[in-house]
Amino acid sequence: MAVRLERRQLPGGLTQATTMQLYNFFRSGTSHRLRIALNLKGLAYEYVAVDLRSEEHLGAAFKALNPQGLVPALADGDRVLTQSPAIIEWLEERYPTPPLLPAGRNERAKIRALAAIVGCDIHPLNNRRVLEYLRRQFDCDTAAWCATWIDAGFATLETLLAADGTRGEFCFGGAPSLADVYLVPQVESARRFEVDLARYPNIVAIDRACNRLDAFRRAAPALQPDAPIP
Repeated sequence: MAVRLERRQLPGGLTQATTMQLYNFFRSGTSHRLRIALNLKGLAYEYVAVDLRSEEHLGAAFKALNPQGLVPALADGDRVLTQSPAIIEWLEERYPTPPLLPAGRNERAKIRALAAIVGCDIHPLNNRRVLEYLRRQFDCDTAAWCATWIDAGFATLETLLAADGTRGEFCFGGAPSLADVYLVPQVESARRFEVDLARYPNIVAIDRACNRLDAFRRAAPALQPDAPIP
């Protein structure tokens, strides 16, 4: 696997020896969250588009990279990482500055729980392959399906965020965390499926604060090279 070599100085004195290759799709929520995490860490990566619309992810070439046939995948030299939660945890361990998880054990558990509401309870039900199956087998109104599970998860998130009297402008404190990395792509999806976000003022405020940061803005689906030209 060819990877362009370079050296890049990172915060905390670490050096990135190679430019990683990110295999992803502009509208994929898991790809979106990984782009945010890489940007927050200040890591260079080569954008490699995998077109889900033409089912490129199911072809032999991509499955040789990731046998599961899902995006994203991150190539770092001869190492290929899959599954966005595992990749983000790997990034956190390999490039710990700036951190996406707080120092305290209890606080880390809270942030992981917020992220899991999106990553485990909302996104898997609204994944493209699930929606395709519902459309083909049951002629399902997939927009209503998606909105149902986004609303269920967001109602819980909004309650937890509103109850946290110590929260700053982000999900936790004054800097983005793993929870924000997961939340913002889900808000993007909620808008796509016309979820009424007026019911979730804390979520909307956090999304607005995140998107004032360059790391989040540059990761937006509409700005990716494989996004349709307006």
